[in-house]
Amino acid sequence: MRSDIAPGAVLPDYELSDHTGKRRKLSELQGWQPMVLVLSRGSFCPKDRRQAEGLLQLHREMEVGYCTMVTISTDSIAETHEFRSGVGAHWPFLSDARRIVQKDLDIAEYTDPHHNPMIPHVIVVEPGLIIYKIYNGYWFFGRPTVEDLRQDLRAVCRKCLPDWDIMQPELRLAWQQGRKELFYPYGKSFVEILGDEG
Repeated sequence: MRSDIAPGAVLPDYELSDHTGKRRKLSELQGWQPMVLVLSRGSFCPKDRRQAEGLLQLHREMEVGYCTMVTISTDSIAETHEFRSGVGAHWPFLSDARRIVQKDLDIAEYTDPHHNPMIPHVIVVEPGLIIYKIYNGYWFFGRPTVEDLRQDLRAVCRKCLPDWDIMQPELRLAWQQGRKELFYPYGKSFVEILGDEG
């Protein structure tokens, strides 16, 4: 992994084709929400298939918790579509068949020249594509568990959602004063709020 891709840095806003062939940018897929980005070898890898199957329940929780998930693999668009369908996933899968992400992040899995995949990683991303945590999944148990990701998303949400602790007296006062911009869904996007504070 490139040395500048580390917690606190901004992840490049890659634009790739999704499982339907539509071009998508990471920032568009993330919106104002925290995101879990899965960098996958692809459908040929049983470890990656098992990981995707394990993320199904977490994704259902992420949807109601206002978080997003995206998978990028070195599969073709057709393989990406089949991978997503085969595991029953409902989040976007992006195809990096040209190895743009793999090369840019310097994560080519040189031990597998036949498939030429990327070394699997999971990146937890704060709003604004800010990297919170990176997991190296070359070995399966280097990948985060569902509980690891729950804890990471809790920490990111606590950090970036202005109304995380609704019991704060200042928030109650702000609500009573009609300052609803601090509360979801009344206010600005959280990216804008974070920008205002910066």
